[in-house]
Amino acid sequence: MDREELGGWLRLTLASGVGNHAARRLLAAFGLPARIFSQSATALQQVVSAAQADSVLTPPAQLSSQLQATLDWLGAGAAGMRRIVTLSDPDYPASLLNTEDPPLMLYLMGQAVQRWPDAIALVGSRNPTPQGLANARKFAECFVESGLTVVSGMALGVDSAAHEGALQAATAGQLPTIAVVGTGLDQVYPSRNLQLCERIVQRGLVVSEYPIGTPPLPANFPKRNRIIAALSLGTVVVEAALKSGSLITAGQALEQGKDVFAIPGSIHSPQSRGCHALLKQGAKLVETAQDVLEELPLTRQRSGARPKSAAGPSTPADRDELQDEDVHGDDELLAALGFDPVSLDALVARTGIAASVLQVRLLELELEGDVARLPGGLFQRMSAS
Repeated sequence: MDREELGGWLRLTLASGVGNHAARRLLAAFGLPARIFSQSATALQQVVSAAQADSVLTPPAQLSSQLQATLDWLGAGAAGMRRIVTLSDPDYPASLLNTEDPPLMLYLMGQAVQRWPDAIALVGSRNPTPQGLANARKFAECFVESGLTVVSGMALGVDSAAHEGALQAATAGQLPTIAVVGTGLDQVYPSRNLQLCERIVQRGLVVSEYPIGTPPLPANFPKRNRIIAALSLGTVVVEAALKSGSLITAGQALEQGKDVFAIPGSIHSPQSRGCHALLKQGAKLVETAQDVLEELPLTRQRSGARPKSAAGPSTPADRDELQDEDVHGDDELLAALGFDPVSLDALVARTGIAASVLQVRLLELELEGDVARLPGGLFQRMSAS
């Protein structure tokens, strides 16, 4: 894309009061942006309002500086690592193009995409439980090992864990993860995810619809969730409060005719209530990543081999074996812990083991990664293994 063409798309994107819907009507009626700007106000008013027509014919005051900032951003990266695709570009993702509100432009940073991959969205709370973080990582690893790309929003909590798990499981030549963000790609939000963003760029892809220089405005994050849903075959919600961006993503997926999956949790945890609400509304309950893989339409054509890091037991035999080991093996304490947060006093009552002995054993399990110590003197089992 040359400077003039890029300038035309930026001008259309920045036109005040026009928006994606009106812009697409103009593109459908007149063709590429250069053709739109050559029309008379009368011609434009056959497609959009008079105010919108006037805005289209008046170059935005910030156009020149925005164009230069965009060119500078494109030129600052390694060859091919920073790109822009527009609605007219054959590389624009078809799954997004076919939604109700596709962006006019997508800014891409990371690996080249010859063909947009089969993907699954994995989203959840910014303040997850330790088990929620573990689930996000394990599910992501399993999805990537099964050949899927994990899509999330690079927020703190579940999103970050999903990207981490996907990167951990990546193999050469694979696009393990896509992060869809709510800022311009010259910024990283939250800033503590800078290193994670750099790793995603090296192995995966970061995507934004927002022009270079766009700060982290609150309204942008719910809006970007439609892109997360659109790029994916379905959406898995790991943990979510009743009012959360994850539920917005799930709603967008349903509107697009995609499957929504929810991982159940403790009835006492606020972070489980969003998932439980989705389940009441018809989302599919999943306990393992394999449960999700079996429901996705394209994965039925893949190899039937079970992923090596499936998040939890996938068959009744596995579950029976696990239960037997929990009760009769060395993990009686884990069995007594259950999967809800529990106090030391409650564990003493359940096991009959002295508090001093329990404290030592809990510390050992904590160091092994099997138990997490929570605020308020509570403990929680981290996984089913």
